[in-house]
Amino acid sequence: MNDVQAMERLGEARGQGLAAIETASSLEELRAAEVAALGRRSPVAEVQRSLGTIDLADRPRIGREVNRVFEDLRAAVAARRVALEAEAEADVALTDRIDVTLPGRRPPPGGLHPLTSTMRAVVDAFISLGYRVSEGPELETEWYNFDALNFPPDHPARLTQDTLYPDVPGDLLLRTHTSPVQIRTMEAQEPPIYVVIPGRCFRRDTPDATHLPVFQQVEILAVDEGLSLADMKGTLEAWARAMFGPDQRVRIYPDYFPFVEPGAGLDVSCFLCGGRGCRVCGNGWIELLGAGMVHPALFENTGIDPERYSGFAAGLGIERVAMLLHGVPDIRMFYEGDVRFLSQLARSA
Repeated sequence: MNDVQAMERLGEARGQGLAAIETASSLEELRAAEVAALGRRSPVAEVQRSLGTIDLADRPRIGREVNRVFEDLRAAVAARRVALEAEAEADVALTDRIDVTLPGRRPPPGGLHPLTSTMRAVVDAFISLGYRVSEGPELETEWYNFDALNFPPDHPARLTQDTLYPDVPGDLLLRTHTSPVQIRTMEAQEPPIYVVIPGRCFRRDTPDATHLPVFQQVEILAVDEGLSLADMKGTLEAWARAMFGPDQRVRIYPDYFPFVEPGAGLDVSCFLCGGRGCRVCGNGWIELLGAGMVHPALFENTGIDPERYSGFAAGLGIERVAMLLHGVPDIRMFYEGDVRFLSQLARSA
C-alpha cells in the first residue's frame, strides 16, 4: 500500500464510520458501529498495520492522519452514546410518570357561536316558507341606504352622530340596516320577490346592555300582486311559531318607518310565561321586530308599478332574538369571547 492509497482508504473509513455512528438508534447499534470503525479489523486499523510498507518519508504524515481519524471516530462514538443514554433516561422517566396504556384525552368538540346558530335558525325558518337568501355590500351609498328608502334629506339618521361615514372617496357610508338590499333586489329582478336578507350593520352607538356599534340583522321582503297586511301577519306568525314554539301568539300595532306605509311593530307572546307576565316580558308580550307594507315610493324608485304590485317587509336584530331565546341579559356577552359562556349556548354545526 502506497501513501496515496493509504490516504484514500483513511478518508473512506472516516466518512463511513461517522455515518454509521450518527445513524445508530440504540446503544447496541452504536456498539456495532464502534467495533466496525475502531476494531482490530477496521479499515483504519488495517492502514495502521501497513505503515511498515509505506515509504519512510511518508510514514509520519500517514501516521498522523491515522491518529486523527481514530480521534474523530472515538469523539463521535462518545457524543452519540451520551445522546442515546439521555433519550433512554427520558423514556424511562416518561413511562414511570404516565400510564401510556390509558386512552388519550379527546378535546371537547367545537360548536357554532350562539349568534351564528340563531342567524341560521331565523333564515332557515323563512326559507321553509319559500324565501331565498339575498345579500349586499356593507359599504353603501346614501342613495341605497337613505334616499331610495324614502328617508328625507333632513332625517336625523343621516347625521354623523348616528351614521358612520368612512374617510374614503365617494358618497359612501357603512350601512345602518340591511334594507338597502331590498332596493338592490327590486332593481335586479321583476316581481314576484320573496327574499330573506341577513347581514351586519353599523351605527354610531355607545356599547351598553342592549346596543353595539356593530350588530346583525335579518330582513324579509315580499313583493307580489295582491299582498296585504293579512299576508304579512300570517308570515310573521308562522315564523314566530317556528322560532319560539307552536303556541306563540303575535300582535301587531301601528308604528312608523320611512320605507313602509302603514308601518307596524310586532310583539310575540312571552315564551317563558305563556303571556301571563314575568320578569322578562313584564306584561306578557315581547317586542320583536318592525314591519309594514312597502311604501309606494320604493316601488317608484326601483321601477316597479305600485298600482299593480304590493308588498311587505320586516326586520329584526339577531342579537335581540338570541338574548330572548337564551335569557341573556347583556348583548356584550356574545362578543366578549368568554368560552365558559359561549360553550353553554353552542350548538354543533
